[in-house]
Amino acid sequence: MDVPSLAWPEHWPFLPVLERFAVAVSIGLFVGVEREFSGKMGTRTFGLVAILGCVAGLAGSQFIWMATAVLLLVLGLINWRRLSAHDHLATTTTLSLSIVAFCAVLCGMGHLYTPVLAAILCNSLLAWKRPIHAFTTGLSQQEVRSAILLAALTFIVMPVLPSHPVGPGHLVDPRSNWASVVIIAGIAFINYILLRSLGPRGMELTAFFGGLINSRKVIVEFIMRAQSNSEMLLPIIFRGVMLATSAMAIRNAIIIAVLSHSKEAILLSIAPMGLMLLLSVALWRSHPVLVDNTSPKPLTLDSPFSFSAALKFGLVFLALNVIGALAQRNFGSASFYFVSAAGGLLSSGSSIASAATLIRHGELPPATGVNGVVIASLTSVLVNIPLLRRLPSTGTYRSKLTFSLIGIAAAGALGVTVNAIWIRFR
Repeated sequence: MDVPSLAWPEHWPFLPVLERFAVAVSIGLFVGVEREFSGKMGTRTFGLVAILGCVAGLAGSQFIWMATAVLLLVLGLINWRRLSAHDHLATTTTLSLSIVAFCAVLCGMGHLYTPVLAAILCNSLLAWKRPIHAFTTGLSQQEVRSAILLAALTFIVMPVLPSHPVGPGHLVDPRSNWASVVIIAGIAFINYILLRSLGPRGMELTAFFGGLINSRKVIVEFIMRAQSNSEMLLPIIFRGVMLATSAMAIRNAIIIAVLSHSKEAILLSIAPMGLMLLLSVALWRSHPVLVDNTSPKPLTLDSPFSFSAALKFGLVFLALNVIGALAQRNFGSASFYFVSAAGGLLSSGSSIASAATLIRHGELPPATGVNGVVIASLTSVLVNIPLLRRLPSTGTYRSKLTFSLIGIAAAGALGVTVNAIWIRFR
């Protein structure tokens, strides 16, 4: 119910007005507590600004302009005082007060979702100052330029790409294919942000987040670390490889869920990916750390978010997409499985994204596509076994890792068998 004009104050409904004031003042106190905790300004100031904005929003546009003038005067005095005392402006506090005022005006006008969302976003940016500052100051120029270029290709180039299949046989859907590349790059970048924000707190944490980006690179980094460090690191290297493999299973399941747009494909991926994940986690927990995992230097990984990496992924994805569709059309499922296995040797992410995209476009039945995803995942796991020969030969961890990876691959194959039985008796 809208609040009537000031000409009829007796008709102002009590409960709607109370609700709007309650939300506005809550927003002001919510942001003000963070500012006072940071030693910038009192909570009461933010609460009073919220009351001012809510009254203006209730009263109408003329009062909004009056409240804006008062707010500008207050902000001017705050910045003059800060400039005189500390020789710099209170930029963050000024913007915070302005956001609270605008949110309060919206509350007074009857809005709810928008001002609450704005207040949560504002407080999040204020509270996460240190992690955001640490992350941004650690970025290289190449990472910033690559992010800008990829953003331009995403929001400027992608909208003008054809949104329908083109070329001979209508095998390529430019906009859809490029959107898949952007999604995969975005997932990798989010994982990289988490890794950079949390900091490399030990090798295991980096192994898990790194496995979400590129499990093979993590395993290679671990093997190189084992060659240049004491053999006492072998237990934590075993645990790190298991974590990276479990993260790979989680990532592949997410790719299927995001790109396939098929409930059946999502259901069929639960058994193979779930069994691989469960066995990886069980093996990780069954081998306790015998050394202090804070003593070795943390494992570090390069950012996957670059234009060259995205372009390389896109080319491999496009090639697998075309070859997989042609193989399925002309030679059946067996040939597609061969393409999936070959794709797992090159880039399991590209192969899995290609299979999920083909499911979405109807080029593959969900069962065939998920089987291809599992084959690519198993290939990606098994191809790491030859790399283990570079581990120290003393002890049993080389053989433990070999049999563990074989067991994880067998768990994925068992999941495919479970799917086949379920499909047959469904």
